[in-house]
Amino acid sequence: MYVLYVLCMSCYVFVSHCSYTKIGYAGNTEPQFIMPSCIAIRESAGVGDTAQRRLARGVDDLDFYIGDEAEDKPNYATKWPIRHGMVEDWDLMEKFLEQVIFKYLRAEPEDHSFLMTEPPLNTPENREYLAEIMFETFNTPGLYIAVQAVLALAASWTSRQVGQRTLTGIVIDSGDGVTHAIPVAEGYVIGSCIKNVPIAGRDITFFIQQLLREREAGIPPEQSMETAKAVKERYCYICPDIVKEFSKYDSDPGKWIKQYRGVNAVSQTAFHVDVGYERFLGPEIFFHPEFANPDFMQPISDVVDDVIQSCPIDVRRPLYKNIVLSGGSTMFRDFGRRLQRDVKRVVDARLKLSEELSGGRIKPKPMEVQVITHHMQRYAVWFGGSMLASTPEFSQVCHSKKDYDEIGPSICRHNPVFGIMS
Repeated sequence: MYVLYVLCMSCYVFVSHCSYTKIGYAGNTEPQFIMPSCIAIRESAGVGDTAQRRLARGVDDLDFYIGDEAEDKPNYATKWPIRHGMVEDWDLMEKFLEQVIFKYLRAEPEDHSFLMTEPPLNTPENREYLAEIMFETFNTPGLYIAVQAVLALAASWTSRQVGQRTLTGIVIDSGDGVTHAIPVAEGYVIGSCIKNVPIAGRDITFFIQQLLREREAGIPPEQSMETAKAVKERYCYICPDIVKEFSKYDSDPGKWIKQYRGVNAVSQTAFHVDVGYERFLGPEIFFHPEFANPDFMQPISDVVDDVIQSCPIDVRRPLYKNIVLSGGSTMFRDFGRRLQRDVKRVVDARLKLSEELSGGRIKPKPMEVQVITHHMQRYAVWFGGSMLASTPEFSQVCHSKKDYDEIGPSICRHNPVFGIMS
């Protein structure tokens, strides 16, 4: 997902995913503003005297809204400049950035440097477009573009499970729209090995909504999605064994079945819903995706193993040892424990098969598998960017306006920290 952090001398932070934008200050652990990454504009000016007066005043370009305000404007066209993690409409993105900086951050961009992060496999051309907007439109003195997965690895250093701090690991980044498995070796993303899983938070919400609807629960139709999302966030968890979990609920329903209470937005009458199997069946689609998506059958544990096996052989052991979770959809209770157990089973089965094929002559060295969970997991990319932007060295690694004027937007093809050319 395309993410942008904005940082100033005291360091502002702005993050834009394909679904939500997070805005705040570097040095903080969480963003100060979270809003949908959408913009509402008038697709065409009106006709007659009213339109002429509007154009005469020159306010037509200022007639747009972003975030939550954009979703509440019925007379405007709501557009999403970011799709599948990539910016598709740079004109709209420029407008979006304008309101983020001036209306929300209330900052003068000429006084502040910006840290922006990019999705895996972002094109160099996109990076150059971003540089043009930031240096030419907003005249910022400095710009740094980081990779989300690297920042998530840095954020994982807050975990007690991490011994030696390293930028080698595989990041499982799962948000609202998509889940990525991204291998990183010494701060360099191994782009050819990245895989995406078409299961994320939104799919879990849809699946829970379907389960509740099939049970004919008394949920107002217009609130079914909102109710499913609330059930997901309040009651869902990952279970170690789905068959045993069913028997637990059947043997003692009073202990395990929860009750969600809501109010009908139209009639203002209260309603309640019993939440049972949905609690563990919702997030279970990470490990049994066929429940919700018949076109994708590979559990996330197999995806992680396939990604690591496709990486160079000398980094596989460090990758297995440092599987880092990032994003709100990895926050389900026991998600890390279940993923670690399932990946370990796959790895051990492969080592056992290798030993059998050698007739017992070769005994492979056991593989350590460790999934890192930590309290900054929900905003891992944000927190990693906040840490980086708070360091005294941050201003030294930024691309400067002076360099941009001398060389042009191609300076953003080079990463000043890792020395990587795109």
